[in-house]
Amino acid sequence: MTVITNPHSSGKIPFWRDERYLRIGAQIVSAAIILGLIYWAISNFLLITQQRGMSLTYGFLKEPAGFPIAESYIPYEPTMSFGQAFLVGLVNTLVVSITGIFFATWLVFFVGLARLSSNWLVSRLALAFIEFHRNIPLLVLLFLWYFGVFTKLPPVKESIVLPGPLYLSQRGLYLTWPRLTETGPIFIIFLVAGIILAVVAFNILRNLRIKTGQSTHYISVSLGLLVLIPAVGWFVSGGAPFWMDIPVRLQGFNYKGGLRLSPEFSALTIGLTTYTAAFIAEVVRSGIQAVQKGQVEAARALGLRAPHVLSLVVIPQALRVVIPPLISQYLNLTKNSSLALTIGYQELFAIGKVTINQAGRAVPVFLMVMATYLAISLVTSVVLNIYNRRVQFIER
Repeated sequence: MTVITNPHSSGKIPFWRDERYLRIGAQIVSAAIILGLIYWAISNFLLITQQRGMSLTYGFLKEPAGFPIAESYIPYEPTMSFGQAFLVGLVNTLVVSITGIFFATWLVFFVGLARLSSNWLVSRLALAFIEFHRNIPLLVLLFLWYFGVFTKLPPVKESIVLPGPLYLSQRGLYLTWPRLTETGPIFIIFLVAGIILAVVAFNILRNLRIKTGQSTHYISVSLGLLVLIPAVGWFVSGGAPFWMDIPVRLQGFNYKGGLRLSPEFSALTIGLTTYTAAFIAEVVRSGIQAVQKGQVEAARALGLRAPHVLSLVVIPQALRVVIPPLISQYLNLTKNSSLALTIGYQELFAIGKVTINQAGRAVPVFLMVMATYLAISLVTSVVLNIYNRRVQFIER
């Protein structure tokens, strides 16, 4: 019997019909088109800047800035360069962002738990706080704090005195602040070493307990290191690593000493903190509610008290849900700090705008500002994503 076979069935598929080659070819063509468009856009942009005399060089950063900055955490004078002024703006942005993130994290812990409280009054107060801050623009909230609160405070002569001592007036908040002595850096080194060793000991001993099942006393050991090493540093530094700088009023016009928080910084920090905390509180609430009720019931059946159930069972599992959206809220807080321009706090964007007016280099300055915000956001994302991977479930 004769068998008729297809001559093409035993051969290889032609490359123009092979899906593998077609997919690779499509990716190459798409990449070529995208790169071509990018090259066209950049070349046209550079051509336009050259035709209009807008150089993209950054030599102007070495020229004297010539403008004052009201609030600076690093040395700055108007005779210094634009680069130093830009660095001041970066530091101011980082300070207000880190401060806002710190206080928002602590505030949201209490607001989020209050939102889930069985007490009707506490729950409704937390709900009112959340809904108030979530439903008004941040710019309006900043105006409310700055123009409605801090500019309405009494003058220096009639300052509000709070325990500490703290003095609150139209010039801002003056508070007692520790200042390092000559031997203070020694104590700081021991303090940092104690914190690092305590964290390392906590993780090592806890993992050892999980693997062996034996009691390693990881909490007491880590707390001992955290107390003992700084105590040694205290004695090595001579017992006086710092002194308390107390603000003193000068004939009713101003204060000398202590730490001054300007009205602009205070209003911006409070506004960013409360606004962001309102959004994070809902994230925390959803994360806690995502924990199965059986987990809580099992913990109670083991005899754990309510605080232990919350800290050992509920919160560790809720973090796996909370961390991803929490990253976005932290990034939003950092970027929202650019609204400080509207109330007079000179951060990165505000100083960039003044630099444009002084140096006349709009495009380079905007590129610097954009790249700086991008770098801050990427670093924040990387750090929190590393922590997020550590708290996620590991499937075996």
